[in-house]
Amino acid sequence: MTRPITLPQHVAALLSWLNTANPPTEHEIAMRIMKIGEEFGEVVAAYIGVTGQNPRKGVSATRAELTGELCDVIIAAMAALATVAGDVKQAERLLNEHLSARHPRLSALVRAGAA
Repeated sequence: MTRPITLPQHVAALLSWLNTANPPTEHEIAMRIMKIGEEFGEVVAAYIGVTGQNPRKGVSATRAELTGELCDVIIAAMAALATVAGDVKQAERLLNEHLSARHPRLSALVRAGAA
């Protein structure tokens, strides 16, 4: 049985390929950041397709397509973060620090809502 690929493993491979094809110049960094927006647009299109909101197309996407597009947003965001941070390990560290800084407030809100 093969082990699942983790987000950091996938992003490291992605950046290896991207950095060879398009070295991380200021322009390339901007493109990687903008890729998040492109992927978000694909999430929106998939959601419209899942809900059948476009009467011309009707239901034209599946929940699996929608979740796949959401995963692509996460991958694009992590790739951009790793590019800006310098590498995947730094991106993981920054993300963990960010989550740790925000979690106490979230926990307080959860406790307050549960009261």
